[in-house]
Amino acid sequence: MSFSLVDARFLFDRATGLLHRGLLSLRTRGWRATRERLIAQFGPVSATRRSALYLPAADPNADGLPAPAALATSGEPRVSIVIPVYGRLGHTLTCLRALAEHPPRTPFEVIVVDDASPDHSAQVLPRIAGLHYHRRGENGGFVAACNDGAALALGEYLVFLNNDTVPQPGWLEALLRTFDEVPDAGLVGAQLLYPDGRLQEAGGVVFADGSGWNYGRFQAPGDPRFAYLREADYVSGAAIAIPRALFARLGGFDERYAPAYYEDTDLAFAVRAAGLRVLYQPAARVVHAEGATAGTDTGSGVKAYQVRNRERFAAHRRDMLARQLPAGTVPTPALLHRGQKQVLVIDALTPTPDRDSGSLRLLNMMRLLVEEGAHVVFLPATPKHAGGYTEALQQLGVETWYAPYARRVPAWLREHGPRFDAVVVCRHYVAREFLPLLRRYAPQARIVFDTIDLHYLRERRAAEVAGDARLQRAAERTRALELDAIAHSDITLVVSAAERELLARDAPQARVELLSNLHRIAGAGLPFPQRQDLVFVGGFRHPPNADAVRWFVEEAFPLVRQALPQVRLHCVGGDVTPEVQALAAHEGVLVHGHVPEIAPYMDGARVAVAPLRFGAGVKGKINLSMAHGQPVVATSCAVEGMHLQDGFDVLVADTPDAFARAVVQLYRDETLWLALSIHGLENVARHFSPDAARETVRRVFLENTSREA
Repeated sequence: MSFSLVDARFLFDRATGLLHRGLLSLRTRGWRATRERLIAQFGPVSATRRSALYLPAADPNADGLPAPAALATSGEPRVSIVIPVYGRLGHTLTCLRALAEHPPRTPFEVIVVDDASPDHSAQVLPRIAGLHYHRRGENGGFVAACNDGAALALGEYLVFLNNDTVPQPGWLEALLRTFDEVPDAGLVGAQLLYPDGRLQEAGGVVFADGSGWNYGRFQAPGDPRFAYLREADYVSGAAIAIPRALFARLGGFDERYAPAYYEDTDLAFAVRAAGLRVLYQPAARVVHAEGATAGTDTGSGVKAYQVRNRERFAAHRRDMLARQLPAGTVPTPALLHRGQKQVLVIDALTPTPDRDSGSLRLLNMMRLLVEEGAHVVFLPATPKHAGGYTEALQQLGVETWYAPYARRVPAWLREHGPRFDAVVVCRHYVAREFLPLLRRYAPQARIVFDTIDLHYLRERRAAEVAGDARLQRAAERTRALELDAIAHSDITLVVSAAERELLARDAPQARVELLSNLHRIAGAGLPFPQRQDLVFVGGFRHPPNADAVRWFVEEAFPLVRQALPQVRLHCVGGDVTPEVQALAAHEGVLVHGHVPEIAPYMDGARVAVAPLRFGAGVKGKINLSMAHGQPVVATSCAVEGMHLQDGFDVLVADTPDAFARAVVQLYRDETLWLALSIHGLENVARHFSPDAARETVRRVFLENTSREA
């Protein structure tokens, strides 16, 4: 299609918006922080490559590798790995070598069921220590061998693994983690790869006539379409996990499909009929030499049963198949999730929930949408793969896009826009770029503008504290842009009642909904006597945080140290500026920067401080501390819109002397400390928990999402 005026406007708005934000960043953050932000956002994206595969070294002998001496199995396994074999000893030894060289961390046992192999399997395999070897008297096929292995298993979970596979390090933990994190998971399948690194199967699709489709076949494993946890019609029996009790309750693999084929497909349908989910887990990677054991010719040999069993399966599951896609359909994410509300989320960058509260709120909002049955798609305005942060979204079940698979934004929206029921765009500068495109390519979707916080309010307050006329003018320009985004959106999200009241005056025609910070209750942490020191948490790329910690260290902390000479202040947060780092020169101040695990500081420090002098929105640092039972001393600005009462949930002070007195009082008074700890936990549960936000999420994203509603 031709390049349109809307596309041109998108590019123009992006360029001018970047220029404005760059100049504002220079004024508020300085050139070093601005340069680091530019490098992080626009640095080169390495070409997506196939992940390196572990393959045991080749052996010159025809039988493949020598047998491993032993397997690190357990007498009390959590999982039983059942490997059915019929000949092909070399493949079996390669599979066992992989388990020996990279043993799972989870206690496991390995049961090899020899289905009357005609080769030397009976002589070689029993000599491997730690291996439970069982030989059948006669060849019965895959179904019989697997059912025999399940009957011998001791583990809570069964994993059926073909002998022509090479499981990759971490595969088993990924399969089992799915059951831990998805309560209604019933059957979980691995990502199957060809030995050359191409994708063999990312879960299977079953059509209405009973035929199947290996979704993702020959594609790149990292393609966003195939890299997120999702429900599948079936998962290949080459590498699947199922609770042993469930497998027994369903009667094992159905004997009507003996000797092989369609037993795994039918098992998936039986799991769904029992009210549980069948899931494809891309983090469980298994190399599979497809056809090595049964061949690929459906006209002869065992493979011929595939055609016969398809007819049996179609007759057996006729009612369920009526809801499947018609044969001949080319599966796409839009079609695979056709029964769900599909919600697109757009933000400047991939959320980094361990670095800033806005990211944590967005992640928990997406988690809440997933829990409510929606399919969530995430598109960062700068479509880079963000490593573990991207993978965390994918493990949540979010279809997460990135380069090089996400083409130019207009082209991507042209292809995908029609499938969305709702779109949420975060931050006014992102909305400015995307709103015209969304109206053109997703006209059916409800557009939700998520302010994160009202930027113009924060910038206006920063200008007042600094007494800077240029910042004041910049704040007014931001106000105009933010109000324009509100005017062109269907719904606007704010995080505090104070911001909603402000918009009632500044944008009276707008539909404004309150969706505040979202925090899961962590618990009370350590008791008062076992806690010590103070903590400040906040990313220092955010100007209010850098100003707050500098003010506290220079003005209030010396007064605290006069009363509590041994107390220390822990400054925790990424993107430490030179000015913040210099605060470590003050006695008792420790600047840690970003830490991989925040819980020790939340559970172990006695008092949190939130000495913000300007800002907007709801302060995640206060929610975070209270969710851990950690009392807080804060300024009036910091507690704005948080339903907090001075002396009941929090201590509030705005001058250095008053702030220091409040810190010392709370640090010494165990009774006051315990009361604030309890009330803080209650406040988070009442106002900032996922359950508190659930009804708003349903109303905004899932109910009557057509624009006419």
